[in-house]
Amino acid sequence: MAEIHWEDPFCGEGNNCFRIGTDAEGNAYIAVAGQEDRPLVDSTDALRALIREIKAGKADHLL
Repeated sequence: MAEIHWEDPFCGEGNNCFRIGTDAEGNAYIAVAGQEDRPLVDSTDALRALIREIKAGKADHLL
């Protein structure tokens, strides 16, 4: 696996913390803080699109 450069954990209310990371090959990673050995992986463009959709409220029904 490529070397992942993780951002500091982002924690919402309670104990819901996750981390976002990238590697030199253009991949983006999302993992639950403390479980970085099991990330979801996709392109940075896909991660960017996901974050935009969440900010636009398109995932509110999941909460």
